Amino acid sequence: MSGTKRLRSLDVCSGAGGLALGLEGAGFDPVALLDHRDVACRTLRANRPGWNVLQTDLLDFDPSEHTQTYDVDLLSAGLPRVKATATVNRRDSEAELEVLRATMLLLHGVQPRALLVENVPDLVTKPVYEAIRSYVAEELAHLGYRHRWFVVNAADHGVPQIRRQGVLVAFKGDGIDSFVLPEPTVARHMTVGEALLNSMSARGWPDAQKWAAQADVPAPTLVGGSWERGGADLGPTGSKRAWARMGVDGATVADTVPDADFRWNPGLGRPGMMPLTVAQAALLQGFPADWLIEGRKTAMYRQIGHASPPPVGRVLGTAIAAVLRAR
Repeated sequence: MSGTKRLRSLDVCSGAGGLALGLEGAGFDPVALLDHRDVACRTLRANRPGWNVLQTDLLDFDPSEHTQTYDVDLLSAGLPRVKATATVNRRDSEAELEVLRATMLLLHGVQPRALLVENVPDLVTKPVYEAIRSYVAEELAHLGYRHRWFVVNAADHGVPQIRRQGVLVAFKGDGIDSFVLPEPTVARHMTVGEALLNSMSARGWPDAQKWAAQADVPAPTLVGGSWERGGADLGPTGSKRAWARMGVDGATVADTVPDADFRWNPGLGRPGMMPLTVAQAALLQGFPADWLIEGRKTAMYRQIGHASPPPVGRVLGTAIAAVLRAR
């Protein structure tokens, strides 16, 4: 981005920083990043000591106490996954929906030039979410924003994972008319074997090349799971079956990659398969190898599984920046 004016953003529900990192590559510098989890804030600070990281719940954030957030170029939000059972008119609506409503209130207070929200693809495509989409549309129109919903697949942008993300982009005024939906940036999808061969070979595992040849498809969607219960694994039953077809034990997360003594034999079930490490999961989510994730193993994996892949943030940010710089 040398020679190009940097843009300012406010990033909320920042998590491990995947969306903010991608937007940084697209030319956005955050004036503040919000997350309510201590471990996520520690991750953000470990990687970008210069970022203004605020450990606070979005529901409690008052922009009048942080006036640097006023009139930023972009408000970005990788929100907790909204569930279809929530309804916008119910007083006891779920926490995920409350965060979405808080984002609309924050939009009113901050008045950014553009908005970017990332969430589940069903929020964009399924009729059961129509009430939520209508609520968002009414709020945006009331504030003078025009918007667009769409779905992107992270695999189309170099992430070795089939991860469909629902995206909302809005601009104050008529900027949406100039917004161009990003085209795929890779000619073909990267496979798990291609992404992880080097790491699988790091401790001299003799079957690494053979394994990589079998792991010849992108990963299924990584799922962070609940913060309140359970340990780290690679997702629901269907995902575990997909991992098993690649000779990977998806029911847990490893501390280290296989060594020279490990004998890979998927026919034996879990004992003959190796789990992935947290660092490998981060690579499959599109994080650079030097991105630090703080916390114990389960907390580390949760942050990765819930993150937005940085390459997707970058292509979305680039498309948004093109509109903002032209105005």
